[in-house]
Amino acid sequence: MPRSSKSYIKFLKPFKNVFLLILIVFSVWMLFFDSNSWFIHNELNNEIDKLEEEKDYYKQEIKKDQKEIKKLSTDDGIEKFGREHYKMKRENEEIYIIEYEDSLKQKKNE
Repeated sequence: MPRSSKSYIKFLKPFKNVFLLILIVFSVWMLFFDSNSWFIHNELNNEIDKLEEEKDYYKQEIKKDQKEIKKLSTDDGIEKFGREHYKMKRENEEIYIIEYEDSLKQKKNE
């Protein structure tokens, strides 16, 4: 036999062991083809992490909204909200809105 065929046979010698073959096939199956493969499991873990971040964000938003609701539950809070957002006023009261130059929108021609 030529020398290359001996090295080829020497390379294949560990693959004659049935247990090793079964282990290799099982490993490949679990990594790539199974419904619980490592890749799918990794993808799902990343999705879980993103969802947990979203959950924390929404919990913080809920806390902010609850504070706003608490402020608006009083008469003073409702009055303040109406004055600031809807420019409401009491009878016999005048409101002056002061706008500064840097807060005004600039025209493109100027």
